Amino acid sequence: MQHWSDSHCHVHDERMPGGTAAAVAAAREMGVTTLVTVGCDRTTSLAAIATAAEHDGVHATVGLHPHEASDGVDTIVDLLDEPGVVAVGEAGLDYFYEHSPRDVQRRAFAEQIQLAHERRLPLVIHSRDAWDDTFEILVAEGPPTRTIFHCFTGGADEARRALDLGAHVSFSGIVTFKNATDVQEAARLCPLDRLLIETDSPYLAPVPHRGQTNRPAWVPHVGRFVADLCDLPVGDVADATRRNTERAFPATAP
Repeated sequence: MQHWSDSHCHVHDERMPGGTAAAVAAAREMGVTTLVTVGCDRTTSLAAIATAAEHDGVHATVGLHPHEASDGVDTIVDLLDEPGVVAVGEAGLDYFYEHSPRDVQRRAFAEQIQLAHERRLPLVIHSRDAWDDTFEILVAEGPPTRTIFHCFTGGADEARRALDLGAHVSFSGIVTFKNATDVQEAARLCPLDRLLIETDSPYLAPVPHRGQTNRPAWVPHVGRFVADLCDLPVGDVADATRRNTERAFPATAP
């Protein structure tokens, strides 16, 4: 059995089938031994921290999602001092839903980039329909040494811009969707040493489970699809993405 890492999930989410503990156990049965469970506001960041404390191999991030940017970054700053926090984020811009005003999103993103620098932590980025502003702010603030573009939805051009900044690019179940040709093109050009895979569960279940509630146990489906897409042995993709998760999030290394 290959061993996998899910570089971005929300296994603390109450929608996990059977509950968090069952989802972690199911992941382990499928060879998924490292999970990064990601906070999006104060409440979910606290849940991620608690989940990581309860389960070996599960690691928490603390962040303010662009949807929640109106809450203010000050609502999550103190949580970065909690034991076991491995990254800042997810942070970024979302101009598709615009649940928070764009100017508020941009300010919250810039502030979280600064926090990543100050705490010497990796930065997890969410960017949807906001590529130019995402890159503009990231360049202006300076990309942290370890920057991860999670649930990558861009194409080849956006992937090159991310890679040129030294970032890791993480592919979710979207890459398995038939109409996701731009994302698939980005995956093909991503060097193996910068490639990450994730579920973003409970969202975006990969084929053949599309439309169901996603779970970390299904990250191998993403990995196998990427391996086939890039004409690589599945074991090579499993090994590389596991190592890359440890490089991107050093605190997750055994």
